[in-house]
Amino acid sequence: MMNSLNLLLFVVLSALAVVASLHAWRNQQVYGFFRFLAFETLALLIVWNISCWFRDPFSIQQIISWTILAISTVLAAHGFYLLKTVGKAQARIMENTRRLVEVGAYRYIRHPLYASLILFGWGVFFKGADLLSIALVSMATVLWFLSARYEERFNIDRFGEEYSQYMERTKMFIPFLL
Repeated sequence: MMNSLNLLLFVVLSALAVVASLHAWRNQQVYGFFRFLAFETLALLIVWNISCWFRDPFSIQQIISWTILAISTVLAAHGFYLLKTVGKAQARIMENTRRLVEVGAYRYIRHPLYASLILFGWGVFFKGADLLSIALVSMATVLWFLSARYEERFNIDRFGEEYSQYMERTKMFIPFLL
């Protein structure tokens, strides 16, 4: 159900999605398009499930949700920290690193930030866990996967053989699996 506060929340989240995608759009990077769509899908998922966030807080569904959201937050903070300190990323454009980061979570997975967003989506899904939520989180997951794939092409152009070898040593999102 969409009321005026939900609409305002969606507009704010959409504005953040635009800001997060501007750099890639300016550089005509395809991953920016998929990333924007994924952010928009997450925004819809959040707005759809916002009324359920604190309902029945000690249910197993809520505990699962909050656990996934906490893991997502820690992984995102860790990923941003490593991009800034090790990768020497610019303050406003985190993906624009000067060095390839291969420590911490990046030692095991190439996309901790996308993984954190996928986890975030699934954490939000568990808030409401209905058919529309499963459709939205599934769509967001596919869009994050596509974003990562296209970003890898960008990284191969940027870092060359070093990134290709890194891809052989690591998984995309889940250590040792995927």
